[in-house]
Amino acid sequence: MANFEQRICVVGLGYIGLPTASLLATKGYEVHGVDVTPRVVETINRGELHIYEPDLDIMVKSAVQSGRLTAALEPVEADIFILAVPTPFKGDYEPDLSYVEQATKAIAPHLQPGNLVILESTSPVGATESVRSWVAAARPDLATRKGEGNSARPVYFAHCPERVLPGKVLQELVSNDRIVGGVDRESTAAAADFYRSFVAGKILETNSRTAELAKLTENAFRDVNIAFANELSLICDRFNINVWELIELANHHPRVNILQPGPGVGGHCIAVDPWFIIHGAPEEARLMRSAREVNDGKPHWVIDKVREKADRFKSPKIACLGLAFKANIDDLRESPALEITRALAEAQVGEILAVEPYVKACPKALQDLPGLRFVPAEDAIREADILLLLVDHAAFKTVDRRLLQEKIVIDTRGIWRV
Repeated sequence: MANFEQRICVVGLGYIGLPTASLLATKGYEVHGVDVTPRVVETINRGELHIYEPDLDIMVKSAVQSGRLTAALEPVEADIFILAVPTPFKGDYEPDLSYVEQATKAIAPHLQPGNLVILESTSPVGATESVRSWVAAARPDLATRKGEGNSARPVYFAHCPERVLPGKVLQELVSNDRIVGGVDRESTAAAADFYRSFVAGKILETNSRTAELAKLTENAFRDVNIAFANELSLICDRFNINVWELIELANHHPRVNILQPGPGVGGHCIAVDPWFIIHGAPEEARLMRSAREVNDGKPHWVIDKVREKADRFKSPKIACLGLAFKANIDDLRESPALEITRALAEAQVGEILAVEPYVKACPKALQDLPGLRFVPAEDAIREADILLLLVDHAAFKTVDRRLLQEKIVIDTRGIWRV
């Protein structure tokens, strides 16, 4: 049964933390959101957004106006703490848990016996146990294990990875099955009870290490399959074969379902998570490493293709259509499209016309680059000599094909093929 008298503190108000905090507030919980960026806090407290997600603006505004969602720079006392902060990797692909550690140390002074700490950030195996260790070091007065100290109730720790699709976050936060893994059985039970209060999907109980590896496994599986498609695109180019037709034909086999190739793999999940496994088990994760190398190498292959075509012109104009890591969203994290656009501008291959319909202004990563303009799609398509289609946004699919005539088209998504 849901206990809506419980107060929830959500640390990290980004693509996962803000939708989660807003959803919980609309379900009746009192939610205190925490972010280290003052602008983000101020924006949310006005009932507005600093990110794009369909229908999230309505939910945030409703949650703030109801008084059940507030944002601040510091945590407060609560019953349940949810950590939804970034977990990138370092230059050598070592997982960077510094944000998780900082968030843990920030909530530590506010913890009380019986509190539940949930790590939602995608993390390497053992991260939830590290959260418990950091709390134990910061608060030796608290019991962090059953039967420890004089406290009747310890602090509970669990991992519940998010499994949502950008563009459908609000729907999938409720409808998707959730994996819940505690550092002990009591922690698992406490976290499972909480998620049952707002999740319609199944709550799948396990331990924290299995929960951590489950999320990494899901994304590594997808990465390997995308790498197969991307490798096929390289092979087809060698043999002068249309990869889109090849895949369509092969997928008529009842037990074959090849994914679509692209310019690489982006986003905070698929492009990052496999490295957490590879770093922890380098001798065993050989296939995953190969897949990462294929997908990380695809942007360079695209760049070489553009260079080859650009050599036909004295001063070519190149339209880079799409900067997000996938279609119909504004998320630029780990985006191969952004990487390709930036590399072409830095190499001064030609004048770059950067297009991203879901972003209002030129992204910071592209600002001040010589020979680059951030322009609407219509202008870019009209002016360009080379059209480099990088993201299969819905707006690009409806482009009048007559506008493509007498242009060199490099379609990395296969949406303009006849």
